[in-house]
This record gives sequence, structure tokens and C-alpha cells, in this order.
Amino acid sequence: MTPAPDDGPSGVHCRLDELLTERDMTLTQLSKLVGVSIVNLSILKNDHARAIRYSTLSAICRALDCEIGDLLVRSD
Repeated sequence: MTPAPDDGPSGVHCRLDELLTERDMTLTQLSKLVGVSIVNLSILKNDHARAIRYSTLSAICRALDCEIGDLLVRSD
């Protein structure tokens, strides 16, 4: 299997900003809850992440009480 090229958009949109707003939560609060730096969460929030660990994804969804499909959606 050939890996996807690293240039250009991934076709995946992270709805982290929207979910945080809906829950009246800040990135700082989420960072403390899941043990992930604000910088890394910001990269994810702004659709600049190239990868995410399953454990991180699971921790974020647990903290936001959401499903993975609520957090990550196709953008193409």
C-alpha cells in the first residue's frame, strides 16, 4: 500500500473548535483533561495534524463526551 502524499489537504476536518464551543470549554481545559499540549491540540484543531494516536483520539472523545465521527469528518 502506497502512503498518501504529504502535500495538500488531507480531506479530513477536525471539528474540535466547534465541539469546544458547544461545551463551553477552552483548549487549555481540554489540554489538562487529556494530557496533550495546547500546541498539539491547536495543530489538530486547525487541521494541520498529519496523524493522531488512537489513545489521544479516545481521550479527546471521552473528555468531550462525543464519538470519533463527531470530531473528525470528511472535508472533500
